[in-house]
Amino acid sequence: QVQLVESGGGLVQAGGSLRLSCAASGIFFSIYTMGWYRQAPGKQRELVAAITSSGSTTYVDSVKGRFTISRDNAKNTVYLQMDSLQPGDTAVYYCAANRHVITPPANVAYWGQGTQVTVSS
Repeated sequence: QVQLVESGGGLVQAGGSLRLSCAASGIFFSIYTMGWYRQAPGKQRELVAAITSSGSTTYVDSVKGRFTISRDNAKNTVYLQMDSLQPGDTAVYYCAANRHVITPPANVAYWGQGTQVTVSS
């Protein structure tokens, strides 16, 4: 049984930081592309950041220079370090896993349950 368990969400003031974690089980983690999506109320789910099995990363333009995705294959965990948070970053953040391409959402094989991030102004 595959599980992706997120943690680290919460309420933070604008300019603050949060670190999200996603612990994976039931998959051969090191060969999967991992990603973080987010979905704000009334908006489509969007890919925020992704990291391939080889460590290549990609980010949506709105978070470049502020967010950093990383992975620890020994711990089967992917992280999203979020700095300089803005109210526009408020959303439910979802961990995602797929063997190869992780976008669009229909391509994602496995999802976490989501963790709320709220940034107050």
